Amino acid sequence: MNNIPIKTQQELNDMRIGGAILKEVLDKMYDVVKPGISTMEIDLIAEKIIRAHEGATPGFKGYSGFPATLCISINEEVVHGIPKEDRFLKEGDIVGLDCGVLYKGLYTDACRTYLVGKVKPEVQKFVEITKKALNDCLKKVRPGNHIGDISEVIEDVLTSNGYSPVIECTGHGVGHNLHEPPEILNAGRKGTGPEIKPGMVFAIEPISTMGYGNIVTGDDDWTIITADNSLSAHFEHTVIVTEDGYEVIV
Repeated sequence: MNNIPIKTQQELNDMRIGGAILKEVLDKMYDVVKPGISTMEIDLIAEKIIRAHEGATPGFKGYSGFPATLCISINEEVVHGIPKEDRFLKEGDIVGLDCGVLYKGLYTDACRTYLVGKVKPEVQKFVEITKKALNDCLKKVRPGNHIGDISEVIEDVLTSNGYSPVIECTGHGVGHNLHEPPEILNAGRKGTGPEIKPGMVFAIEPISTMGYGNIVTGDDDWTIITADNSLSAHFEHTVIVTEDGYEVIV
């Protein structure tokens, strides 16, 4: 577990640029995500934004054979949903848009869960608590702490509100590879795991369900779905470990 890459200042600067491009994509999606839009149309908009920046390409497209720019996961879908021309968002849905940008050989990775039109209050609360799990766990990203410190906060925020973390889907290091060490579980105990050091870059991503947290793989061999068909939510930041804390780059 000592092989967690430490990025150079040049690498960090390049990742900041990639992160800014990815933030532009996710910010734009608040205007795009509406009832009636197809998931393929959302995907094409995201790809166009990324490719408008010289040297930037979609980080997911072609990765391990994935066919699209975005992972679009609706309601009970947890991660890795594939955009389709004939699949349309409906009023009351929640949709996770997970995206990566590859810029100068370095990946950034982030996700937000969006509300489609008006959703039920209990569903809105569920999404807000999942986002809170991300915001709260970031306070543990600082030199001298451990990866388990992050995981414990995610688990505590979710379970104390009656939700379940998805254990099999994890956060991770990110940089020259989309997935680098360490794994950052959505459940754990403080003081465990590798020590956090300046220059590390993490993609931290609480993934939750309103049910039991068990998952299955869909018929397309990509989409991960809750085993009990309960709703799932997902938020993710790419963060740099600084000398005294953290910096969110997307």
